[in-house]
Amino acid sequence: MNKILITGGAGFIGSNLAVKLLSKGYQVTILDNLSPQIHGQSPETASPLYLSIRDKVTRFIKGDVCDPETVKEALAGQDAVIHLAAETGTGQSMYQIEKYTQVNIGATALILDNLTNHPHSVKKMIIASSRAIYGEGKYLSEELGPVYPEARPAEELAKGKFEVQYPGCSKPLQLVATDEDSKIHPTSVYGITKQNQEQMVMTVCKAIGIAPVALRYQNVYGPGQSLSNPYTGILSIFSNLIKHNKEINIFEDGEESRDFVYIDDVVDATILALEKKEADGEVFNVGSGVPTSVIQITEQLLKEYNSSSTYRISGNFRIGDIRHNYADLTRISRSLGFSPQVTVQEGIHRFASWVKGQPVQEDNYSKSLKEMEQKGLYK
Repeated sequence: MNKILITGGAGFIGSNLAVKLLSKGYQVTILDNLSPQIHGQSPETASPLYLSIRDKVTRFIKGDVCDPETVKEALAGQDAVIHLAAETGTGQSMYQIEKYTQVNIGATALILDNLTNHPHSVKKMIIASSRAIYGEGKYLSEELGPVYPEARPAEELAKGKFEVQYPGCSKPLQLVATDEDSKIHPTSVYGITKQNQEQMVMTVCKAIGIAPVALRYQNVYGPGQSLSNPYTGILSIFSNLIKHNKEINIFEDGEESRDFVYIDDVVDATILALEKKEADGEVFNVGSGVPTSVIQITEQLLKEYNSSSTYRISGNFRIGDIRHNYADLTRISRSLGFSPQVTVQEGIHRFASWVKGQPVQEDNYSKSLKEMEQKGLYK
């Protein structure tokens, strides 16, 4: 397989992946609509992500992954598809439900419909799934063993009760790594669409003789990530706030944790999934395998920037947010030989070093929170 189509290939993950694939001799076609939320208002002249691949890729198609003719054109002659194009952001998905469903589910259905009903040369399809499909992570109960708590009730969060509970458990639950066989129960529309994407690809591709692979990415970060997109992740959001000398509002009690995985590790895992036959028909977590709290992230960022900015632990919360989740990497390590090479501490240092050289971006974060508050999704 030499000819690779990356949908959403001008985005953060896609552009880094394209550069690495090109360096390995692949021919790379990118289909991307250069969304202003990611690339700004003048993407073709001012988007660093787009400019990083514009003159390097074999072919760039500016178009909508929801357009049948564009998708048909992009698929022609390809050996493999890496489907990254999607609307992202758990918070935004809770009030842009039709858009997230149309882009994430509809476009995936369109690609699969095309592959099912028209001649093609595609042999493998990789779908960018997400840790969001798990909802809350996996826990151990002294009384019940492994348990998977449901979404936390808003009335409990409003009382400052942020840790998860599980019926029949009187003792505190112990957080453990979430493996691929864990319960799938997303708590956001974004997570639901990612679950649907994954299931469609794994089901349809197997039926029509294409090798499917699903990669459940954790919280991806690194140099090049948008600093103006308020739905791109807390490292970019908090870095932008620090550059504006604004106070950081830490939700809940700051002890909520995620698995932050560096972009280079994500690219390496994706290429392993593309190149190794052992990946065919499988689902893999892609992460660092380490939980890191929001307070830990905030304090390292402040130290990296030598900033006098402050933070406050507000107790605010968003409907649809989870408490904890981090990846069990046993399967991807055993099957593909993947091991993350960049620690969270080193990754944040590299990210902050890059941010220092970037111009200050517009702060859109407050606006995004206000939109959620108006819809009753931010308290």
